[in-house]
Amino acid sequence: MSGRTARIERTTGETRVTVELDLDGRGRAEVDTGLGFLDHLVGALLLHARFDATVHVAGDLEVDDHHTVEDAALGLGAALDAALGDRATIRRFGHAHAPLDEALARAVVDCSGRPGPHVDLGLRRERIGAVACENVGHFLASLAVAARMTLHVDVLRGVNDHHRAEAAFKATALALRTAVAIDERPRMPSTKGTLT
Repeated sequence: MSGRTARIERTTGETRVTVELDLDGRGRAEVDTGLGFLDHLVGALLLHARFDATVHVAGDLEVDDHHTVEDAALGLGAALDAALGDRATIRRFGHAHAPLDEALARAVVDCSGRPGPHVDLGLRRERIGAVACENVGHFLASLAVAARMTLHVDVLRGVNDHHRAEAAFKATALALRTAVAIDERPRMPSTKGTLT
């Protein structure tokens, strides 16, 4: 494991979340949230970002999927924030497009220490598997808040909501992989001299 790692445990009356994260991995992931489609999306994000991670969530799925989705994102985002440390040597910015068949998504990230999610997936179905489509975008927004990053994700085209959602997560992963990479010429990537 590299030095850019974190372990987060989050327990509430609604969920129990454990996340272990290594930013300098190969994309090996073990994800178990109790929601198959969420496991699929988070697994794709970790694979394409090349993060090694375990994400385990035990949530109140007897209520619905919202708390599980949100708290999985908050746990993963908190781990990302912790693993980045002071962010002094990262590239900071990243952007990517990712296609999946007919769908095309764009993600732009700034690991600035200032949260700002802007997510427009344009999903039309009510659910994909056991996940409400409104919670797919909510995951990305919650991830951005907890990771203290600005994240813009837009699905530019696509007719299949599974493809649209997965392309959005893959584009986010690729943008993150660039943004968290170590800059070969280390220097605080801010004219202010700090990322807060």
